[in-house]
Amino acid sequence: MNMTIDTSAVIAVVTNERHRRALIDMTVGAKLYAPPSLHWEVGNAFSAMFKRGAVTWAKARKALASYAKIPIQFSDVTLAEAIALASKLEIYAYDAYMIQCARKHPCPLLTLDAGLAAAAREAGVEVKGVET
Repeated sequence: MNMTIDTSAVIAVVTNERHRRALIDMTVGAKLYAPPSLHWEVGNAFSAMFKRGAVTWAKARKALASYAKIPIQFSDVTLAEAIALASKLEIYAYDAYMIQCARKHPCPLLTLDAGLAAAAREAGVEVKGVET
């Protein structure tokens, strides 16, 4: 099975959040896709954690090493199509990139982000996640 993985799922796995095991189990044997923006979103997530005092550089470095081991195939998306989708669904461009990636490959989107999940469904993309 192919799957597009978003930032919320990646962060949950690399920072050992409570859904880590379920997310890993869901992706065993799957080919994972993401737009190249995932790198910048992961970086932004860690910078936000630094600002909140939620993570140290040592822990972030360890998590980033784990992130580097996740076999994700990065796939470019068409900027104009993503921005059109962002306009239509009134979502951030980063969310539109994820939805466009799932559409491009046609595969489900794995996310823990309820807003992104709702937008993806509205765009006709199947969503996978874990119950909270």
